[in-house]
Order: sequence, then structure tokens, then C-alpha cells
Amino acid sequence: MGKDIDIDEIQRDISEYISKKYGVKFKVAAFGSTPEAAQDKGEEAGRDAKSGVDSIHFDMKPGELKAYLDEYLVRQDEAKQVLATKICTHFQRIKRFELNRRKKRPDTVGEIKNNIIMIGPTGVGKTFLVKLIANKIGVPFVKGDATKFSETGYVGGDVEDLVRDLVHEAKGNIELAQYGIIYLDEVDKLAASRGLVGPDVSRSGVQRALLKPLEETEVELKVPHDPIAQMEAVQEYQRTGKREKKKISTKHILFIMSGAFNGLEEIVEKRRHQKGIGFGAEAPTRDTQAEQLRHLKAEDLIRYGFESEFIGRLPVVTVFEHLETEDLYNILRNPKSPILIGKKRDFKAYGIDLQFEDEALRRIAANAANEKTGARGLVSAVERVLMKFEHTLPSTDIRSLLVTAAMVADPAGELERILAHPHDPAREAAFQRLVAAEEKRLGALIARRVPEWERTYGMPVADDRVRLIIRHALDRQIDPETAAEELQAVQKAVQDFAGQFSLRNDLDVSFSDSAVDALAEKVWKEAQDPAEYLKRALLNYGHGLKLIREKTGRRQFLIPAAGVENPEEFLNCLIQEVYRQGC
Repeated sequence: MGKDIDIDEIQRDISEYISKKYGVKFKVAAFGSTPEAAQDKGEEAGRDAKSGVDSIHFDMKPGELKAYLDEYLVRQDEAKQVLATKICTHFQRIKRFELNRRKKRPDTVGEIKNNIIMIGPTGVGKTFLVKLIANKIGVPFVKGDATKFSETGYVGGDVEDLVRDLVHEAKGNIELAQYGIIYLDEVDKLAASRGLVGPDVSRSGVQRALLKPLEETEVELKVPHDPIAQMEAVQEYQRTGKREKKKISTKHILFIMSGAFNGLEEIVEKRRHQKGIGFGAEAPTRDTQAEQLRHLKAEDLIRYGFESEFIGRLPVVTVFEHLETEDLYNILRNPKSPILIGKKRDFKAYGIDLQFEDEALRRIAANAANEKTGARGLVSAVERVLMKFEHTLPSTDIRSLLVTAAMVADPAGELERILAHPHDPAREAAFQRLVAAEEKRLGALIARRVPEWERTYGMPVADDRVRLIIRHALDRQIDPETAAEELQAVQKAVQDFAGQFSLRNDLDVSFSDSAVDALAEKVWKEAQDPAEYLKRALLNYGHGLKLIREKTGRRQFLIPAAGVENPEEFLNCLIQEVYRQGC
């Protein structure tokens, strides 16, 4: 007698085979699923899905976005202003388009997208800036390298893969993806080689391949030669009963290009008839190069090796300035500097707190300037100072490290001195002074944001709560606003728990602000989910509070901090008090 067919086992086997063969996670839909059975469920899910547009911050003004960028990026005022202005305008156009679409009114014809070219040396913050903007506005962001694409595509993919990647970044939300940002780096490498006899076919071909996506075209999400895409199409039909080709329009996708564009300033200078002649002519300095590029015109980019049609679809050009030693120092001093925050987190993973003296930051900046790689040199400069300490200190009982100018000058020598005298009172006092100064700075920053946070997060931010946010921000090395958001998430978990508990037990239960704060401290310290902790720790509260209700008729309960710190002890105390056994 043959073995009974196990549909689930067949599904698992096929899924595992495809996953191993093609190196991607894949799950086959149930064979028993029919289009008719799945269609209602698919339509219901579609109705419940949140519109991608709703998560985009359409209402930002250019000044607001520029102020946000100023918090993170040093210098580059003109570039920040240009990007903040044109990107806000781009999304205001989308806002108008959405309004017209929903009211079934015709949209404006002939508008040109604010696609942008960013010109500047490496390490000045071009990629960082675009990521910040995409994050703030709430749209998916994809970065690509112009040198890895061709007009016809190959193993590494083609230009349209960038568009498909947006859908992946948007977690499959096509509506949200079609308002995303595609950032293409090293675009200067697409310029046809100057002095080359005949056309530079490969580079010009990529430029031409980008023309339609830069303006407006539709990109198939399923690639015909991709077996995984074909299997997903079958699975989609089984689930929804529809055989539709999914496409994404590039009409509202913003393209931002960047590159160093070495030698471009010479073309500009030649056009402006300012280039020196003869043996005494001086090579242009970096400042002169940046100044020349401020007079850049489309014809200069065409002479550089770009097709006129390509440049015509990139109407906005902005130039980034070279970073000097003082700029690198200001990057390190910035409280939101990802370089020092990242290093503090590295040491915190071993239970070691890190502080930097101001003079140490100046010396690190000077060392980084010698690398001539912009802000990227800061990472190497910091690593050279701290590598030996990061290797050695986790095996000691040292729990704080003060980075001094002497340590920057002689890391190995300072490490020996610290190991010989690990608890030097003067060094520890200097460390604590820096901690106190950082707490004071954060306190002043938060004080300015309290009214806004209370409106945004719907929770009071009194002095005790400010101190809690400061402690959490320093302990996790996160932005104070992120700490406030995490506290608001704990409060929401408490409110959700209280509402469900009250309905389930026919009681009116709420938690004090001090209880919310106590819960936040506890779950943050122990890396727990607040909802799961409340569900587990307050398991007996339903039975206990019902006993009190039956004995006294009391239906309202305000849980204080003790109710979440020591839930069983607090509940027993309430019950004993009711039964007059004291507490």
C-alpha cells in the first residue's frame, strides 16, 4: 500500500530545494489554495493595508529640513540649503499630485523632476546627507554604484534593479516605493573619456539607460529570466486569483547623483578665461576649485563627457566643500557625531564608559586631516588611538576611560600607565566632570524640546522624566529624541495593557507616570519587551483585584511604581490591607 501524500511535507521539500539552490528564502503557497478561496482574503488584507503615502512627511518646510540637517552635518551650508529646498518642493508636488488624484482632477503636465547632482570630494557627507533626508521624510532609500551597471544588464544587475530594490526597502509597499529616493554614487565615472577617438559606448550606454527612469517610465517588478520571480507569480495567483504584472512608476522617484568630478573645475576655469598661463601659473587650490565649481554650467558637464539629454534630466547641481581640520574637529564635537557615538557603543558593550577631552578631539582631527579623505579619516584616526585599549581593557575591572591628548600622542605608553594605576583619582575626577558636563548639555537640549515632545508624544515630561531620558540616552548612546520615543513606546504598551486588562476583568485600571518610568527603567536594563513583562509579572492581578472588588466594591485602581517593580509584593499588600491584616 502506497504512502499517503502529505501536502505540507511536499511544500516544505520544494521550499527548501529552491532556497538552497538559489540562496534566497522562499515558501510555496498551499497547493490546495484556489483563486476563489484566496481572493476574499487577499482583498480584505488590501483594505487593511496602510497607504504608503500616509507615512511620508509631506508638510515639512525647507527651513525645517535644513535645521534638522544642521544638527548632524558640519559645514556644507549651501548644499544643505539646496537639497532641503528642492526635496521639500519635490514632495510638495507629490502632495498636490495625490490631492488631484484622489479628487480625480487632471495633474499639471510637463513638470520636470528636481533630480540632483552633488559634486564634492570623498568624505564630506554626501551619502550621509541623503540618508538623513530619506529617514526624516519617511521614504525608502537605495544606494547604487554607477560603475556596476550597464545599459543591458549583467550578473550584477542593471539600472532598473535600483527601482526594484526600492520595493524591497519599502517591504513590498509599491505605493511607498514609487515616492522613494535612489542615490547613485560615482556618477562621474559614467562620463565618456575625454580625448578618446570615437564614442565611449559603454559609459554613454549607461547614461542612455538612465534617461527613462530619471524622467518617467514603468519598471516590471518580476524579471522574466528570474525563476524565483516566476515561482512568486504562481504563488501570487494561488493566493489572490489574479494574473497581473506588477509595475512601479518612476514618475515621482527622486534621483540624486554624486561624484568627485576630478578635473571639472579646469573645464569651468577654461570657459571663464581665468586659467594661468606659463611656468609661473599656480595650480588651483582646493578653495579655488570649489569657487570655480560654483560657476558650473550644463555645458561644462557636457564637455566633461555627459550626454546633453542626461544632464537635462538633472536640473539641480550643488557643490560640497572640502573639509579642513577645524571642520573635522567640529564633526567630533557634534553630540550627534556617529563616529564617537559608535566608538562609545563599542566600549559600552564591554561595560566601559568612554569620554573624550577637547584637546584629544583636536589632535585626532589634525591626524585625520593628514589622511586627506575627509570625515572618513576620522574613523581611522580614532581607531589608531583606541585599538589597544579596546583589546586590553575588557579583561580588566576598569569601567571608565578618559581619552586625553597624551593618549592620542602615545596610545601604547598611556595604556601601560593606566594598567599600572587603573584607579587614579585625578583621572577619575576628570572623567566625572566630563560626564556632568554632558548631562548638563543634554538637560538644556531636552528643556528646549519639552513642549514639542509633550504635544507629539502625548505624555508629560517633568524633571524626573527628563533625568530618566538623559540616563537612557547616555547609557545607550542614542539621541535624546530617540530615548523619548522609546519612553513613549513603553507608555503606549502600558496603556494598551491597562485597557485590555480593564475590559477583561470588568475593572478600571491605570498606571501612574512613576509606574511607567519604573517599568521603562526595568525593561531597558533587562532588554525586555514591556508588554510581555506586564503580561507575565501581573499575571495574578486579575484574580487579586477581583477579590478586592468583591470585598469592598472598589472598581478603580491606580498602579504606582511599586506595582511594576515588585508586583507580587504590592498586590499582597493591597489584599492584606483589605482583610485588615496590616502591611
